[in-house]
Amino acid sequence: MSAGDKLRIGILGSGSGTNLDVIFRAIHDRMLPAEVKVVVSDLREAGILQIGRAHRVQTKYVYPGEVPGVLEPASEHNIVNALQHQQVELVLLLNFGRPPGQDLLGAFPDRILGIHPSLLPRYPGARAWEDALAAGDAVTGCTVYRVGADGGSAGTIAQAEVDILAGDTSDMLRDRIRQAENILYPAVVEFFARERPLGG
Repeated sequence: MSAGDKLRIGILGSGSGTNLDVIFRAIHDRMLPAEVKVVVSDLREAGILQIGRAHRVQTKYVYPGEVPGVLEPASEHNIVNALQHQQVELVLLLNFGRPPGQDLLGAFPDRILGIHPSLLPRYPGARAWEDALAAGDAVTGCTVYRVGADGGSAGTIAQAEVDILAGDTSDMLRDRIRQAENILYPAVVEFFARERPLGG
């Protein structure tokens, strides 16, 4: 498969980049016909940027603005430019701390994906696994979704269930959900790469 056949991915993240490392491994093992073109973060020292550099991918820090949890219009415009310059086809949010606004959503309609540690629409909050534990649920999981207004779900793409076991702590459950995420997210990207249902 030539480089031109590979799905061009852009990454927006604010965290350590655990899921990105898994995606890179899938690409290098030829399990995923895709190419990460650029990694963008709103945190200058984010681990996800270090992972991008380690894999010789272009990285970019974008100053997000003064308001916590919000991208300033100029900052969002810079992100869109960085993605479009690399001709990105699919944008993945990996623990990105600021929801995309209309500029990003308009530039990549139905082509921005996120992942959440619950079976949406249950427990949309930031610590969803703790909510599932507190509720006494027997099963939780993770969801890959199309990102809509305010960073919320505009439609579920795929889910993976994770059993909640007797004696589970918050950390134990989060680790197992993360393992499920590390399988589900690359599988969804692989589907997009092979089928190219972009903009659908």
